[in-house]
Amino acid sequence: MFDDRTDAGEQLAAAVSSRDIEADVVLAIPRGGLPLGRIVADEVGAPLDVVVAKKIGAPGNPELAIGSVASDGSIWLNEEIIDQLAVDDKYVETQQEEVARAAREKADQYRAGRDPIDLEGKRVLVVDDGVATGATTRGCLRRVHNAGASHVTLAVPVGPPEAIERLRDETDAVVCVETPAWFSAVGQFYRSFGQVSDAEAMQYLNSDEFEPA
Repeated sequence: MFDDRTDAGEQLAAAVSSRDIEADVVLAIPRGGLPLGRIVADEVGAPLDVVVAKKIGAPGNPELAIGSVASDGSIWLNEEIIDQLAVDDKYVETQQEEVARAAREKADQYRAGRDPIDLEGKRVLVVDDGVATGATTRGCLRRVHNAGASHVTLAVPVGPPEAIERLRDETDAVVCVETPAWFSAVGQFYRSFGQVSDAEAMQYLNSDEFEPA
């Protein structure tokens, strides 16, 4: 159990440090990943940016992810669920365009006019406040790989064992503080898990000395 995102970020930073993981860039998955990303970036001495992906919801059931798309159009699809639901290609193509546009707008909002950090040949550390199914995370990781990163590490405080194992296929390394066998939602492992506003998230991104109120 983590007290809050600050506590989780400190424990995650310690875990990253203990593994001697080096990074040229830290990318946080907004919004909840930014408080942790700030702490981890400061620990490893790397600049902080965002990586944004959004899920593709199933037809008639938008909460069921059949895939995810990042801001650059990088896509991950859950082919098993797509086949089970007989989702047609046209639906996927249309959703890919719409979701990529939404992800791109969100990334641009957070960067406030700054260009994204060039990831070509860089060691990249991707941080979030936890993993549930890993659908959105996969889209983010695809984005980082497609940008030419030389080494990709995912760092999260908590996630179910099966999801963490699947994400190892998308990364060079995974750091996860806790992998509880019984898992319902990320928030159950935080004593305080309030929403992070866009304004607060942008402050974590824009300042090396941001202190939450």
